[in-house]
Formats: sequence, structure tokens, C-alpha cells
Amino acid sequence: MKLETALYKALVAANVSEENAIAVIDALEKKMSSNPGPEANTSGGQTELQAEIALLRTEMRALFYRLELRIAQLAIVMGTVIIVALLIGFKSLH
Repeated sequence: MKLETALYKALVAANVSEENAIAVIDALEKKMSSNPGPEANTSGGQTELQAEIALLRTEMRALFYRLELRIAQLAIVMGTVIIVALLIGFKSLH
């Protein structure tokens, strides 16, 4: 699997919009193509890339936690609805 495809699938799986995922891949490809070859001193470029990857990981982690919170909130609401429905059902039996 190509790096671009794997990165795209990972971003979309992390609830990044398709438009933003494509923008990230385009920016990464542009950055990688503008860097000199491996024979040149690329430690500065690697450091920048590592910083960008760390930032992306942080953003993805934040999105994951927001999603996790939203799922918990929905579970609480659904549980409450089920309990209320059961109580109404039991009350109507009497």
C-alpha cells in the first residue's frame, strides 16, 4: 500500500474530513518533494517533519478523545431513554 493511501485511510478513520485529509497529503508530498535527496544533509527537514507528525498525532488524539466523549454522552442518553420507556411501560400495566 502506498504511503499516501495509508495516510489518507488513517486520517479519514480518525474523522478528518476528506478535504482536510487530501490537503494534508498534498502538503506532505510537496514538503517531501522539495526536500533534498538522502545524500544531502536533511536533519533540519527531518526535524520539521517529525514536528509536523507530532502535531498531527496530537490533533488526532484530541479528535479521538472528543469522539470518545460523544459516544459516552450518547450511551448515557440512550440508557436514560430506555429506563424511562421501561418505567412508563410498567406504570401503564398497573
